[in-house]
Parts: sequence; structure tokens; C-alpha cells
Amino acid sequence: MDWIKRNLYFLVGSLVALALMGLAGWYLYSKWQLNNAILAGLDEQYAKLKTLSEQNPHPGSGKTDNIKIARDQQQQLRDYIRKTRPYFQLCPPIPQPESGKLTSQEFSSALSRTLDQMQRDAAKASVVLPPNDSKNNSYSFSFAAQKESLAYLPGSLVPLSEQLGEVKAICAVLCAAKINSLDNLRRERVSDDDLKGPQTDYLSDKSVTNELAVLAPYEVSFRCFSSELAAVLAGFASSPCGMIIVKTINVESAPAAAPSEALAPPVASPIYAPPPPRAVEPPRTPDGAFRDRYGLGGRDRLRPTPQPAQVYQPPPAAPAANKGGLPLALDEKQLKVTLMLNVVKLVPPK
Repeated sequence: MDWIKRNLYFLVGSLVALALMGLAGWYLYSKWQLNNAILAGLDEQYAKLKTLSEQNPHPGSGKTDNIKIARDQQQQLRDYIRKTRPYFQLCPPIPQPESGKLTSQEFSSALSRTLDQMQRDAAKASVVLPPNDSKNNSYSFSFAAQKESLAYLPGSLVPLSEQLGEVKAICAVLCAAKINSLDNLRRERVSDDDLKGPQTDYLSDKSVTNELAVLAPYEVSFRCFSSELAAVLAGFASSPCGMIIVKTINVESAPAAAPSEALAPPVASPIYAPPPPRAVEPPRTPDGAFRDRYGLGGRDRLRPTPQPAQVYQPPPAAPAANKGGLPLALDEKQLKVTLMLNVVKLVPPK
């Protein structure tokens, strides 16, 4: 006790110092835990920032939120598609039954009527169609297999009716442009009946489907001049029946047509010249008749009757070439055009 009394201030100071050291240790430990928690949160934020920076598209930084901007633009695009959808009407299928269920008899009769109408439209527009084959009486516009049949597979009637409507729309553009001749028209195979038809009527390409539309391929070969080609492209661009896109175009000089008959050189044509008129003989006496009968009338009676003479007229000389006048500035040749088309058919909105 004496030592405590003598060192009371030292003891109190020591206790206070010990208490302060304990408080300092506790404070240091608590702050060390807080520092570890903050460091863990910072590492998590760095990892999240690295993940976002590696995304495509970049989400943005600061006040720029690219994710929200992308969502807004996507909604604007949906609204634009909704507004433009009425301008992309589908080509009406042929036929369109009122009951909604298409039968083989309805399609067969509609096919005959449509092919006859397209042939008459081509004749009215002076469009020369391909030559007839040995089976069909007229060009069938790639429907030769279906034209000879009266029964079709149930699953093939709907795509065939859609293709018939699209082929009619394509031929309407060609006839409106008044092309010179149609060489061939090819489409996609959509039925097992197409395997029986001519191979020149079909394409190896298939329809392509995406989130917005179906692209149906067609190929058209025809002959025309540059003005008719411009009218064809303008017709496809402004077609009221669906949207027909020209995917590729191949233009080359059309081969010269073989002459049906070689022109023969002009020959001299004979001209008939009547014989000179004979003198009228006086009436014969009985004595003269007796002399004529027995050849006693003299040599003049035995002369043959003159035959009509043929006079040959020389062919007319070719007119001399005109060396004067304006020089020839443009001598346009016929073109053979092959177009690869895509008919756009919008899918129903979700």
C-alpha cells in the first residue's frame, strides 16, 4: 500500500494509458474491418465495370446510357415497321376461297383461267412467249406439272396458290413494260408434283425467312431494249402487289435471230408478149378447100403459127447509197436480260 501511496499518480496514469491503448486497438480493428468491406465492394465494382466494358454494344458512361438509348431506338423501329406494314401488301393468292379451305378442283380451275388470262395479256402487249412443248398447247409459266394434273397434295395447295399470284404480278409488270419476248420464268419447288415437271421451270434456291419477312426467289429471262428494261425496273419498284426486289441483274447482247429464208438476188422476170395479129383470110372456094385438103395449096399454107415471144426485163439496179445526211449516232441492239427477284412477304406481327 505504501508503494501505491507513493506512486499513486504513476498508477493512475498507467491505467489511463492502458485504457486508451485498448480503445485505440478496438478502433483500429473496427476500421480495419470497414476497410476490408470497402475493398471487397470496390473489387466487386471493378469486376462489374470490366464486364460491362467488354459487352457489345458498350453500355455507355456517365450520363450516357446506351442500353436505354438502344431500347428506345428499338421501340421506334417497331413503330416504324407498324406504320409501313400497310404498304407491303401480300400478293393475293389465286384462288382465295371464301370458306378458307382450298380444294384441288378450285385450284385446277383457277390455274386454267389464270394461265389463259396471262397468255391473252401477253398477246395484247405483243410479248412473244416461249415455244410450246410437246405436251402443252401453250406456255404454262412454270406450272406445266400442275397444268396436266387434277389432284394435288393437300399441303401443297396453299404455297402453289401463293406462287401463282406472285407469278401473275411479275408477268403483269413485264407486259406493262411491253418487252419483246419472254424466254423463261423459274420458281422454287414447293410440292412433290414439281419433281415431275420440266427442270427449266424451277430454281435450286429456297425461300429465306427472318424475323420480319419471307424472301421467295424467282428468275426471269426476257429480251428487250433499254427503254423497256427501265420500264421493267420501275414497274417492280412501284408494284402495288407486294414488294418485288431485284436482287441481281445480268444484261448481255441478245443473239441474232436465225433468218427464216435467205434473200435471193433479184432475177429477171419474163414478160409475155402477144403474137402479132394474123391477116384475115378470105373465104375459101370449093377448089381452094380441095387444094388445102390434099396439100396442093402451096408452101404458104404449110407455115407454122408463130409462137408468143418472151422478153426478159433486167432486174432493177440497187439505189445508190446516200452519202449525205446526218451520221448515225445510236444503233441500239436488242438485250437479253436475266433478273433474280425476291418477293418480300411480311410475317404476321407477334
